Amino acid sequence: MTPSIPSAQGTAPPVHILVIDDEPQIRKFLDISLRAQGYAVSLAGSGGAGLEMLATGGADLVILDLGLPDRDGHDVLRELRQWSSVPVILLTVRSGEKEKVMGLDAGANDYVTKPFGVQELMARVRALLRTHAAPADTAPVYDDGMLRVDLARREVLLSGKPLVLTRKEYALLALLVQHAGRVVTQPQILREVWGPTHEDDTHYLRILVGKLRHKLGDDPASPRWIVTELGVGLRLVAPRGSGT
Repeated sequence: MTPSIPSAQGTAPPVHILVIDDEPQIRKFLDISLRAQGYAVSLAGSGGAGLEMLATGGADLVILDLGLPDRDGHDVLRELRQWSSVPVILLTVRSGEKEKVMGLDAGANDYVTKPFGVQELMARVRALLRTHAAPADTAPVYDDGMLRVDLARREVLLSGKPLVLTRKEYALLALLVQHAGRVVTQPQILREVWGPTHEDDTHYLRILVGKLRHKLGDDPASPRWIVTELGVGLRLVAPRGSGT
């Protein structure tokens, strides 16, 4: 029986799995194995290509190798988690507990150590799909007519022109976009942008917010976008008509 996603309109499409692995023989092996089980498969040989394919074509599950040619798999996973909750299985030759914990903390749902048995991998795929039956979410886009933030494309436009941000500035803006209209607490921001050991370093956040506001031309006394909720955190004003 072909795995499929429930649909209200006719026959449901097959479950779509994206494989991101730089080894051609592994990609071919997984392509054959997954298609034999009735899955639709997309293949990417690098982290950048995989993220682009996920952003443009979507997927119901991602199988991600940690050893990629263009960037570490953990970095790919962290970037992916900025805008998608698609279930992810890590493939790794790194069998140490530290590597596995790092991957799970970065947002992976499961991991398989190379070399692996195809039956074990298929069982893990089925288990994850059962617990994530809803179609994977799409990357949020914030657009109020002046500021546009496309998390899938990592694109920020202000009045139609690209806005150049540092990695930290973008990480902060992306976090606020994900929660547009809702307050994001200071500890959460510090944890997400700088890591769990920096939850008390509020001066980092004050400096970063100041720089981001300056680039946006956002007046802190009368903010258009980034509102400070005193003693609590920050809130990105939701675009009108967003329902948030």
